[in-house]
Amino acid sequence: MKLTDYLERIHFKGTPRVDLATLRALHIAHQHTVPFENLDVQLQRPVGLDVRAHYEKIVHRRRGGWCYELNSVMGWTLSQIGFDVTRLSAGVRRRQRADGQLGNHLCLLVQLQEPWLVDVGFGGSLAEPLPLRVTERRDDPYRLGLSRTPDGYWRFTELAHGDPFTFDFRVLPADETLLELKCRSLQTDPTSSFVQNLVVQRRTANTHISLRGRVLAAISSSGVERRLLGSSEELVSTLRAMFSLDLPEAATLWPAIWARHEQLFGG
Repeated sequence: MKLTDYLERIHFKGTPRVDLATLRALHIAHQHTVPFENLDVQLQRPVGLDVRAHYEKIVHRRRGGWCYELNSVMGWTLSQIGFDVTRLSAGVRRRQRADGQLGNHLCLLVQLQEPWLVDVGFGGSLAEPLPLRVTERRDDPYRLGLSRTPDGYWRFTELAHGDPFTFDFRVLPADETLLELKCRSLQTDPTSSFVQNLVVQRRTANTHISLRGRVLAAISSSGVERRLLGSSEELVSTLRAMFSLDLPEAATLWPAIWARHEQLFGG
């Protein structure tokens, strides 16, 4: 594991330092280069919490990953540079589904003159770090915010053209056992959205590109443009062209993707 190889992977230019400018530049470079994707889950390839495996996948194999992988490598990178980093255990949709959601998301806290939320594993909505205070910011095409909940959690909210999407967290070191349990459950439980649906996402400047099953969407501040993929060949070519993922074996997922789309939308 070499810091220089990761920096080359995300096209980071310059000398990294323990300052806000470097933190922002790393976050932006990663979000524009490394996609969020659950292809290993879809291909039934186990994903654990070993940062060396995450690094090898993202840096050497030019892949993406989900929160447990992306924020794992980002946390390692920041620690190598000298940042004060804490792994946080969060709960996506805890607002709707209560504390059973805790541990289904990994994010990071970086302490500089003030604490900063760092998260390159939430699908690409957060372009750069967010100060840990009650705040709102526009990261086109999203409106983002941090707020406090009545029971003492922080709540991150993203909103574009639909319902708000949130996760909750406390500023405490992550329960690594809980993260491991949730990581395993999210890739094996038949009711898990990651088991049921292919998800690949990345940020390109002010646009967010999302592939969910057959539906390829480009989200901008003016709206959402969607089209349906029509074949396994188009799936593989879209992964390569839109997300820089060279994964021919993804063609084997097409029958399940088609069947899931028919189940949800009836054609």
